[in-house]
Amino acid sequence: MARARDDDACPGALRTHRAADGELARIRLPGGMITAAQLDALALAAIDHGSPALELTSRGNIQIRALHDPAAVAAAIEAVGLLPSTDHERVRNIVASPLSGRRDGLCDVRGLVGDLDTALQRDPRLTTLPGRFLFGIDDGRGDVSGLGADAGVHAVDGATAALLLAGRDTGVRIPTSDTVAALLDIAHRFTETRGKAWRVSELDDTSGLIAGLSPSGPPVVIPSGYTRPPVGWIEQDDGRICLGAAVPLGVLDAGVARYLAAVGAPLAVTPWRSVLLFDLDDDVADVALRVLAPLGLVFDENSRWLSLSACTGSPGCANSLADVRADAAAALDDPVPGGTHRHFVGCDRACGSPADGEVLVATGEGYRARDAHP
Repeated sequence: MARARDDDACPGALRTHRAADGELARIRLPGGMITAAQLDALALAAIDHGSPALELTSRGNIQIRALHDPAAVAAAIEAVGLLPSTDHERVRNIVASPLSGRRDGLCDVRGLVGDLDTALQRDPRLTTLPGRFLFGIDDGRGDVSGLGADAGVHAVDGATAALLLAGRDTGVRIPTSDTVAALLDIAHRFTETRGKAWRVSELDDTSGLIAGLSPSGPPVVIPSGYTRPPVGWIEQDDGRICLGAAVPLGVLDAGVARYLAAVGAPLAVTPWRSVLLFDLDDDVADVALRVLAPLGLVFDENSRWLSLSACTGSPGCANSLADVRADAAAALDDPVPGGTHRHFVGCDRACGSPADGEVLVATGEGYRARDAHP
């Protein structure tokens, strides 16, 4: 795909985006991981300096909209450790299996997420990596490999991982201990050869990204892309409880976010616009569930909200032809064959579209189905 610009315009916490409703800041959460104190700080920043809500993105990040004091928000983010590098903050795009190390999976990838994030920030050559470039680390359960990360690994056992490009198995197998070095090497080669491409999928030939590496294992079946988050009462392998809460249309009221933070547990924002609360004792989990469920969070795995998503739409986005969130909510009870996931978007850019499901594009007179993922 030909691009008119060398770099994309993805926003960050420092380089905000001018949207129709004001400045927008995007805070990267590698692996979706966030502490209670950090979530509370983001909620207060939204209340004090912007729209009093947090947007959960399809990469497990958080956005704050309608900012009237971006500098104050950046300072609040930095104060709680969410802005560890001013040069690399837009390239810290890492999705990882959010339940890794707590339930199922072939290995615990949480340490790999931290190691990759640290290595990214220490590498001056990667400051020019496009803000859309995505790293993926799947612990073998197949939940994030289908998201089409530009450079990814998929555990095939506790010590070996498959190397992926644009969500496809390259056939190359590496020791899990070499994961960070392999992903960084791909990122380096991409920055050197990408031309005007922002994503690996835009390259005509990706073989140069893994030059010198030979296929060494049987094919890994990559799921076609999860769209439903883990929700409800989830028992961890250590006997403690994880609570999974879906956030309808990814809009988390800042006040509700503060209630989540008040539980005082480690959290993760998932690529499916949900929040996980980890390491809870039964009694704490029971109280938290009773408090949080009436606030609009979804803990029911049969809820239709789990099959519905939308971009920002009007009035926040100037490109949108409709208030897609309102239209999506109005369509909540519409019958859908086979429980197909529906994603409503305001224009052909189709922001945040899942890899699977039906994408419905606003036309100004209704919606039309988009056949292929953008």
